[in-house]
Amino acid sequence: MALAARGKGSLVASLVTADPKVAAQVVPAIAAWHGRVHILDRESAAESTGHGSPLPLLKHGGPGRAGGGDELGGVRAVKHFLQRAAVQGSPTMLAAVTGEYVRGAKVQEEVLHPFRKWFDDLAIGDSLLTHRRTVTDADIVAFGGISGDFFYMHFDEVAARQSAFGKRIAHGYFVLSAAAGLFVSPAEGPVLANYGLDTLRFVKPVGIGDTIRARLTCKRKIDKPARKDQPAQGVVAWDVQVTNQDDELVASYDILTLVLKRPA
Repeated sequence: MALAARGKGSLVASLVTADPKVAAQVVPAIAAWHGRVHILDRESAAESTGHGSPLPLLKHGGPGRAGGGDELGGVRAVKHFLQRAAVQGSPTMLAAVTGEYVRGAKVQEEVLHPFRKWFDDLAIGDSLLTHRRTVTDADIVAFGGISGDFFYMHFDEVAARQSAFGKRIAHGYFVLSAAAGLFVSPAEGPVLANYGLDTLRFVKPVGIGDTIRARLTCKRKIDKPARKDQPAQGVVAWDVQVTNQDDELVASYDILTLVLKRPA
């Protein structure tokens, strides 16, 4: 790190390591001296662009046409005065450096359900792969009756067959509800409540006879300031991927939960 600092800045520095802990320590220390930090390990070597290859999506140059049409104004102007560096590496290394789960990174699967852990004990990458559930016609009919959603794609056999999907499909929000039923641990515990959803996308339709499962992974932890009228708690963002029997992604989103901290 001292050697990197002595160079007084460069376009790119490469760190070759197989240890995420080393990357998490070194990258923040040297990032201020380099425009890009390239982390090379076995996981990323096959697809690495190499030490000297610029990434096409990075900004090069200043404001105006030289900077891709971005004028100096608002938040963009403030960012020009901040030290920034692009970090390139495998998902596992990026997760270690940023402290946030990146899809494709290694996960930790344990016997203890992640929802049984206190906020303090949860680690980024703690993950659960659920059992499977096959969607039936009765599921669609029941969900339509409960929700009042009788959209033709769910109930009109003829119209659905003539659509782009070629068949009746399940409600997107049924898929969300079914996924929650797969990954939720129902007993009383540290998880207090659902706090919201982010980045929801229905990627592929789910039809009658399709079988789904979910992977729930601790993505990000957000500490909440202590309040006298509430027990100590934090917000946990969970990465959720719902897949079908062919391991194709059908729904993707982040679910936020309020989680109690371990009692003092």
